[in-house]
Amino acid sequence: MGTIVLFGGRSEIGVATAARLASGKRVVLAARRPDDLTVESRILLAAGASDVHTIDFDADDVSGHSALVERIVADHGLIEAAIIAFGILGDASRAETDVEHALQIAHTDYYAQISVITPLAVALRRQKSGTIIVYSSIAGVRVRKGNYVYGSTKAGLDGFASGLSDALHGSGVRVLLARPGFVVGAMTKDLMESGVKPAPMSLTPDDVADAVAVAYRKGRREVWIPRRLSLVGFATRFVPRAIWRRMPR
Repeated sequence: MGTIVLFGGRSEIGVATAARLASGKRVVLAARRPDDLTVESRILLAAGASDVHTIDFDADDVSGHSALVERIVADHGLIEAAIIAFGILGDASRAETDVEHALQIAHTDYYAQISVITPLAVALRRQKSGTIIVYSSIAGVRVRKGNYVYGSTKAGLDGFASGLSDALHGSGVRVLLARPGFVVGAMTKDLMESGVKPAPMSLTPDDVADAVAVAYRKGRREVWIPRRLSLVGFATRFVPRAIWRRMPR
């Protein structure tokens, strides 16, 4: 029996995705305060998970990530899918002037992602199977001035995951790179309360999880959510910079 591991055990999108893959599987939730994951555990058990285990995981404590991955493999066996669903949106305006805040966003949303994904790739190479599900974003396709710190981390993560996917070709290991649009949920709640309106083609965490689950079962390596967003992403690459910089924040 393969194990589903969710790094970011409180993530709405992560839990929703794990729930769609959980039937008959063991699920491991990795998050800070692992004893406080009762609600998430119940959701996964209701979705058909055979059992749910929790483990302490601090995304920013990169020194412990490799050992944590090894511990999960030792305790729970083969990893069928690892879902990387932790991250912060941060305060875009503050990040423009507060270097510590900008570095916090970059650390959690890019540096720490590499710190988790790399030992996962090593472990999955060793078992010659498994999938790493990575969440990029339309925000990283062409970075906007309104959230350029966050967007730049998604651009970097997208490139890292794309390159890793190619490097793993033929190993039996797959990277599934998800690129959703604007998601209306806990992560964007404060942003919308500040007056920001949801972007066109906005999604819910369930929308994203549904699309990722379908792509996972079809063996795909990339999924835009919704699918037509890929056309938007393609088109933005050709907008002249003089026009792009005048786009609303």
